[in-house]
Amino acid sequence: MTTRVANRLLKPEVLARLGSLDLIARTVVDGVTTGLHRSPHFGFSQEFAEYRAYNEGDDLRYVDWNVYARTDRTYIKRFQGETNTAVTLLLDTSASMGFGSPVSKLDQALFLVATLAYTTRKQHDSLGVAVFDERVQHFLAPSARPDALVRALALLENTHAGSGTDILDALSSLRASMTRRGLVIVVSDLYTDADELIAALQPLAHAGQDLALFHVLDPEEIEPSLTRISALRDLETDDTVIVDPAFLQGGYRTKFAMHCANVQQACRRIGADYTQVLTTDPLDAALQAYLRFRERRGR
Repeated sequence: MTTRVANRLLKPEVLARLGSLDLIARTVVDGVTTGLHRSPHFGFSQEFAEYRAYNEGDDLRYVDWNVYARTDRTYIKRFQGETNTAVTLLLDTSASMGFGSPVSKLDQALFLVATLAYTTRKQHDSLGVAVFDERVQHFLAPSARPDALVRALALLENTHAGSGTDILDALSSLRASMTRRGLVIVVSDLYTDADELIAALQPLAHAGQDLALFHVLDPEEIEPSLTRISALRDLETDDTVIVDPAFLQGGYRTKFAMHCANVQQACRRIGADYTQVLTTDPLDAALQAYLRFRERRGR
């Protein structure tokens, strides 16, 4: 795929029309350097899983010389349990994630999670996915099986915006399932109190999990464009409130900016990465910036 075509596809509104998360993930990864974490160490168990191309510095004991003799190509035998780390992707599918136009926050989050899932398996890490709103709706435990990506994408393809949000309860119920240390990535609009967010994430941090949060927002939430008094309906509670545009231009923007700053500060306090992603952002740019940040931090 040429760079020109890839750049055209990577516009969120174009990605939304493509319809296939697998195609979207492969398209984005083509333009993004892989490397969610830095770990040059490999381990090998006894159960064969798959092959991968030989990379300089790999242990020659695991080269399949029979394949080399037949094909003149060098491949490494990979075994079950060999992966560098476990990457668990937690996707918020609460009703508020359905907001946004022409691309909703949930659409953008699905593109993002699918791309992270594809990247995870491309670098041969274990992949896990959880979908939650008020509770955990679906959970695929981290796995390095060859079908791990297919199963994750199938789950995501059938995901829709749900009801309310309870990130504290969702993460509490997931902690018992995340016994292996690794990278835990939360993708959400983070409509929760900053102190509650710390309460939900801190036990994972204390357990040695590497944490990252993608804060997905629509520009209309940051700078509302309403020009007349309007009735706005809460997507999660169905409550209606009358809003004056003067408040949206002043007090609301200040409060929303403070909320985002509090969430970012909460993440910093527990050592979690924080990345804000808008529904209008090209995914390749957002991911490249984040991966470059992780690479600098890992040096």
